[in-house]
Amino acid sequence: MKAAVMYPSSDMPQYTDFPDPIVQNENELLISVKAAAIKHVDKSRASGKHYSTKNDISQAKVIGGDGVGLLEDGTRVYAISVGGMAAEKAIIEKSRVVPLPDDIDDVVAAALPNAVIGSAMGLRFRADMKPGETVLINGATGFTGKIAVQIAKHYGAQRIIVTGRNAASLQSLLALGADEIVSVKQADEAFVRQIKNIHTETPIDIVIDYLWGHTAELLLFALKGEGAFTHRTRFVSIGSVTGDNIQLSAENLRSVDLQLSGSGLGSWTRDQMRKLFDEILPEMFQLAANKKLEVDTISVSLKDIERLWGMDVPDGKRLVVIV
Repeated sequence: MKAAVMYPSSDMPQYTDFPDPIVQNENELLISVKAAAIKHVDKSRASGKHYSTKNDISQAKVIGGDGVGLLEDGTRVYAISVGGMAAEKAIIEKSRVVPLPDDIDDVVAAALPNAVIGSAMGLRFRADMKPGETVLINGATGFTGKIAVQIAKHYGAQRIIVTGRNAASLQSLLALGADEIVSVKQADEAFVRQIKNIHTETPIDIVIDYLWGHTAELLLFALKGEGAFTHRTRFVSIGSVTGDNIQLSAENLRSVDLQLSGSGLGSWTRDQMRKLFDEILPEMFQLAANKKLEVDTISVSLKDIERLWGMDVPDGKRLVVIV
C-alpha cells in the first residue's frame, strides 16, 4: 500500500510503499482510509518528541493518529488507529470507532475530533462545566480554540472571553459566540489589568488554556487574591504552544480558590473515554453535519505529504490528508 512513512533520523515523512497492516486480534479491525488529519500532536509523535512517544524513533512508522474510512462492510466511520492512519489502509480498535452521519464529508469528519477531544473533555470532565458559567479560552485563534468557543457556547456558557495574537482571527470569534477579546500582544501590565477587570465584572469560572508559558503566568497572576474570599476558578491546561514550563509562586496558589489541572492523554478515566466515543463525538459530528459547528480545513493529497509537511496552516484551519 501507499503511505506517509517517517523513517529514523528523517525530519519529514516520505510517500512510499509500505507493508499492508494485519489485524492481530479480535479487538482490531481493518479500515480503508479516506482522510486523516495532520495535527501538532501527530508531528510531535512522528518525530519522537511527544511525551507519549519520546525516544521511540527506532523504526519506520506510518504517521497520523486518527481519521475517516470504510470498514469491510462499507460502514463509514471515524476511528483512532493502532499503527498510523495516513495510508491506504490502517488497523483500528473496535472500541474507538464512531459511525458518521451521512451529511458530513470525510475532510470535516477527520479534522474535527482532536479539537473536540481537547475542549469537550476539558470542559466536561476536568472543569465540570455548568450552563451559565463564564469561560476564558487562552489561545483561541487556532483551530482547536475556534472549536472550543463553539463547544463552550453549545454547553451553555453565559460569557466567553478569548485571547490570542491575531487581531482579525480574534474578531472572527465574536461571530462564533465569543463575547470579549483580549490581545496577548499588548503589554503585560495592560493584559493583566484587562483580565482583572473582566474577572471583577463577571468572575471567570473556567480557563481553557492552549498556550501555557508566559500568558498562563499572567492569567494566574491576574486571578491572584488579596487576602479576602475569592471566586473559584478551574484552570485546565490542554496545550503548551508557547512553552512547557511556567513560574508559579506558592503565594499565588494560597491566595485564590484555584483548581489547576490538565486534560490530555493519561488524564481521563476509562468511563470518560467511553463517553467520548458513545456520546460526545457522535453529538459533535451531527452538529457539524447540520452546519451548526464551523470547521475550516485545508486538504492535500497523500502523495504530496513531503512537500506539504512543513507548510504554514492559517489560524483556525486544520490540515487534512486525502487518501
